[in-house]
Amino acid sequence: MPPVTPPVPASSLAPTDPRHVLQTVFGYAAFRGAQEDIVDHVNAGGDALVLMPTGGGKSLCYQVPAIARHRAGKGVTIVVSPLIALMHDQVGALEELGVHAAFLNSTLEFADVQRIEREMTSGRLVMLYVAPERLTTPRMLAQLDSLNERGLLSLFAIDEAHCVSQWGHDFREDYLALSVLHERYAHVPRIALTATADSHTRADILERLDLGDARVFIASFDRPNIRYRIVEKDEPRRQLLRFVRDEHEGEAGVVYCATRKKVEETAAWLVAEGIDALPYHAGLEAALRQKHQDRFLREDGIVMVATVAFGMGIDKPDVRFVAHLDLPKNIEGYYQETGRAGRDGEPAEAWMAYGLADVVNNRRQIDESPAGEEFKRVQRGKLDALLALAEATDCRRVRLLGYFGEASHPCGNCDNCLDPPATWDGTEAARKLLSCIYRFAQHGRGPRAFGAGHLIDVLRGKKTDKVAQYGHDALSTFGIGAELSETQWRAVLRQLVALGHVVAEGEYNTLALTDGARAVLKGGVEIRLREQHETPRRAKTARAKAGREAPADLDAAAQARFAALKAWRTEVAREHNLPSYIVFSNATLAEMARLAPDTLAALGEVSGVGAKKLEAYGREILRVLEAAA
Repeated sequence: MPPVTPPVPASSLAPTDPRHVLQTVFGYAAFRGAQEDIVDHVNAGGDALVLMPTGGGKSLCYQVPAIARHRAGKGVTIVVSPLIALMHDQVGALEELGVHAAFLNSTLEFADVQRIEREMTSGRLVMLYVAPERLTTPRMLAQLDSLNERGLLSLFAIDEAHCVSQWGHDFREDYLALSVLHERYAHVPRIALTATADSHTRADILERLDLGDARVFIASFDRPNIRYRIVEKDEPRRQLLRFVRDEHEGEAGVVYCATRKKVEETAAWLVAEGIDALPYHAGLEAALRQKHQDRFLREDGIVMVATVAFGMGIDKPDVRFVAHLDLPKNIEGYYQETGRAGRDGEPAEAWMAYGLADVVNNRRQIDESPAGEEFKRVQRGKLDALLALAEATDCRRVRLLGYFGEASHPCGNCDNCLDPPATWDGTEAARKLLSCIYRFAQHGRGPRAFGAGHLIDVLRGKKTDKVAQYGHDALSTFGIGAELSETQWRAVLRQLVALGHVVAEGEYNTLALTDGARAVLKGGVEIRLREQHETPRRAKTARAKAGREAPADLDAAAQARFAALKAWRTEVAREHNLPSYIVFSNATLAEMARLAPDTLAALGEVSGVGAKKLEAYGREILRVLEAAA
């Protein structure tokens, strides 16, 4: 996205001006989108709620005012985050920029905790990252009280703010205690940030964090570089393998699974198939989990197979795909997880396989939870919205953005836009299926409800032992659906469950009709269903592949410079024990390769090269560029 305001030279700005901070510390000429309004509002002492997509520049919205306010003598900014990985990466990146930052979490020895606390209480720290449960301990509150009394408590930034809401996709009880910040430090500005929040969740954040007077900034939720693609499950592991091999071989990706067991099995299977895959879930030993995360961040081409315990707070910019082998619980979760892909703005894919079992399992989890009925009602609505997205025959992106209240137009870059699905009038098939479930309940022999397999056997007229045992070959619905295959009937059933006309109940997923089925049976509702097929595989073109290794607009000489810069960056990252993208992003290296600056002054004009990095790496970069010429 291009800057929305022309750059003002840093030399004409005061060091406490946010634009001076942006240029000299971060190396960017101007803010993007709503960043400038947000930063100015918070820097002036205002409260804010910021909704901005992953990769949209949320961190700058609090980091820039934190630095500017520290330079103005206002003291330390406290960043509240539940994500240890984010703390490590953000602090490492800030220190690389010459900004004094630290974190307090469970990975530190007590001596390190004491040292950081001394840095904080002295006011020397610019930013301190803490988990919500630590922030509200008596020890921490006493230290904040001391800072506050001396005028050295500058700003509170509450990241992943959706965690405070019971309506959100990742509620964390520790966040509820953060209301103490307003009660105890009313004059200290607060900025709450999240990438995902529908209207329920936004209202909850404002209420629970006492942000009633805060300005609400809502950026576009659109991630145009991500291609959304949803397929029906048909040997999902094989589908995943084809997807990775045909379109993303050798590229970094994340595969989400619902259970730890499935994570372990899928990772092992991918490794056996020659894919460099690692498992990640909360049940792994902490050291092994950290080792796998470090490999994913620091090495190229790793596929991380994970539960949703992995991903939030992972800033790796070159994740080329996110795949779901199980249906998320709601659109917020889906959006958050797919948002791990393509943070660098380059093309990326969000691929998901889902089937009838996903729908049934997610509905059952809601129905059997101990939560109150109002909460269950809202969660069912959220699941219905996700199912509507999965079954949609129109643009996925329009539906996804519409869920967050954002109007848009067909994107031309999702599976439905690129390969529009055919639909058919499934009204008669739906009535046959619903009638068969109804006949089971009316029949006098055996149970009153049966599962999907038996239902389809009866519809297709298969004389199995079970059909004979219960006399279902005598039903009027026996064999009335012989014209459809088993796969087609499963698709019809899945879509009727998704539409809310059928529900699966109990331990054995027996099928029952809902109140909504009555209108369909009476012929008062038309049912249009999508024809079942997987989107055809698209071989990745040489141009697309090259574009991911190096930008396509670089000529041969610039490509050579880009490769040399990447090799140099890898060595620097290894020496500093940092992910490569924290040293410099691919976009910054590409601009260096394109412009080929031959002086420090010219290099300092490259976007992403701040004063500290110019001082630390400038001469080495010029040497690399000259050697690659």
